[in-house]
Amino acid sequence: MSVPANFTIVTLGVRDLGRAVAFYEALGWERRGDPEGEGICWFRTSGCWIGLFGRDALAEDADVPAEGSGFSGVTLAISVGSEAEADTAMAAALEAGARLVKQPTRTEWGGYSGYFADPDGHLWEIARNPHWPIRDGRVEIG
Repeated sequence: MSVPANFTIVTLGVRDLGRAVAFYEALGWERRGDPEGEGICWFRTSGCWIGLFGRDALAEDADVPAEGSGFSGVTLAISVGSEAEADTAMAAALEAGARLVKQPTRTEWGGYSGYFADPDGHLWEIARNPHWPIRDGRVEIG
């Protein structure tokens, strides 16, 4: 028996749901759900849904402590088709209120990559990887 490789949702624990929803709306992402009534909000991406849920409530749901800060060991990535698209996407994220963590730059592996943090500090990478083409809005790895 195995665990199905059907990755469908990433839920981010946020300190201020209204602020987080406004940030992701400013990125231009399609929103679903009523954060005021339901306490959670969803944003559609090309491959899965991003959920925004109160940090304390998410920790309670997972039965873990809510305290903790610093690097969590997780980054999320947005793949784009060119360096120009990466620069445009980074500029849009910064305009929406993101904090620049690492300016997009050429990498030793032949790509182009930079990082921003959302209002809760979740790290997002914007990357162009010439080894992984994008087809039908999805990255083809390997």
